Amino acid sequence: MKTSVLNRNSISPEVAGLITRLVSLIPWPVRCQAMGDVVLTIMDSKPRIAENEFGWNRSAVALGIKEFESGIVCVNDLTERHKPKSEEKNPELLESIRKIMEPYSQAEPRLRTTLLSTSHTNCSVP
Repeated sequence: MKTSVLNRNSISPEVAGLITRLVSLIPWPVRCQAMGDVVLTIMDSKPRIAENEFGWNRSAVALGIKEFESGIVCVNDLTERHKPKSEEKNPELLESIRKIMEPYSQAEPRLRTTLLSTSHTNCSVP
């Protein structure tokens, strides 16, 4: 029968819970390194076991291990994740929609805005 890494390293469930709670209090860039430190120290450097025992994302733990060992913090460039809007991918799309919906659109009854609305019941678009 296999013993868990926590049992083999004499880590009680209470201490494991304490570790989880303390690491969750650390702000993100440093939390990743803290998770890496915990895994290196008591989990035999195995992110998968940390995922099972603590519920941590193993790829974040693997990154934390590398950051902890090197001392260099990896920064994500979120600007590269920009997903273009439909109008950006297809500039003619908005004008085409306007042409289709124009006959079925009407101004707000009190004319408080310049927005038009369309009742879906009287719209029979092919």
